[in-house]
Amino acid sequence: MPKKAAAKSTKKKATTKKRWVASVKTVSTFPPEGLFTKDAAAIARSLASKKVSPKGPASGMRMLTYFINRGGKGLSKERRSELEKAKRLLSEKIAKAKQG
Repeated sequence: MPKKAAAKSTKKKATTKKRWVASVKTVSTFPPEGLFTKDAAAIARSLASKKVSPKGPASGMRMLTYFINRGGKGLSKERRSELEKAKRLLSEKIAKAKQG
């Protein structure tokens, strides 16, 4: 009697690997509480300010990118798109600052 071939499982194993972003600790700057829940224009405006980003808007861009990376798959599509829009607005502010 021939042996039956074992069916291959298409399920992915749950990964327990920790992400690098979870272990990062920083005390360099503190964005205001609830900033990343606001609209894109408010986020970009706040992150470009000297109060939040004393080293300039590029520092704010790093904070925003870090927040998006930290949120990972936990961010809803709507929230992620609003944060990406804030990145575009902040990028435009950085480009304008470099020009003039």
